[in-house]
Amino acid sequence: MNAGNQQLYQRDLDQTLGNRQRLRRNRNLMLWYQELYHEMFRAVPDIAQKRVLEIGSGTSPLKMFLPSVITSDVLALKHLDMVFDCHTIADLSEIQDHTVDVITLTNVLHHLGDPFLFLRSATRKLKRGGEMFILEPYFSVLSYPLYKYLHHEPVDFGIPRPVLSAVNGPLSSSNQAMPYMIFFSRPDWLRELGDCYDLDETRVEFFTSLAYMATGGISRVFHVPHCIYKHYLVLDRFLARALPRLFASFFRVRLVAKR
Repeated sequence: MNAGNQQLYQRDLDQTLGNRQRLRRNRNLMLWYQELYHEMFRAVPDIAQKRVLEIGSGTSPLKMFLPSVITSDVLALKHLDMVFDCHTIADLSEIQDHTVDVITLTNVLHHLGDPFLFLRSATRKLKRGGEMFILEPYFSVLSYPLYKYLHHEPVDFGIPRPVLSAVNGPLSSSNQAMPYMIFFSRPDWLRELGDCYDLDETRVEFFTSLAYMATGGISRVFHVPHCIYKHYLVLDRFLARALPRLFASFFRVRLVAKR
């Protein structure tokens, strides 16, 4: 790793540790994640007994809600169970092939240099019929200007292929538009995964509207009383599900590995 990349790596590592601390102090944001995990895994019976691998666990609080999860990241953080580049998961000797029930990643896919390389490689570790759960930004009438003009991560709908044109630090590099394009606006891209996932079993659902932003997110805290936020979150989720093209800001995807 050259000096420039090492500097970016260290910056991303320090930022991740700071984000992790801020998230855990944000009671409303922790509730948002708790509800996310409840919704994401509600169709998986006995999830605590399953072998679950999380990709991109640097900031994620999933371990607090699902202690059995195997956490991982490309950043070498002490609190993780494993450190590896998820693009090379097929060659990971620490996990035997076809032994994982569930792989999950939250706001990670748009940071990957080559999402399809990861998605294809991951089926090497998933059991036949194993499940991949993904959460990513959704571009609605409401959320588009927020992601495009107010959020620091790039939004580029003009890419010819679902890859990042430049990869710097693992957290610094991203294109928020990429997952949306894969699952909504470029069905030809999604069909390319038909050899490793049963696309007829794919499920896409919408999660929240402004509820994440109302917490202040990772970088700041908005002091909305928790008792008020709890009730608002119920309304916010209803709006995202009922009128996603107008209100949704996040979508969830379930992919099923071919048997």
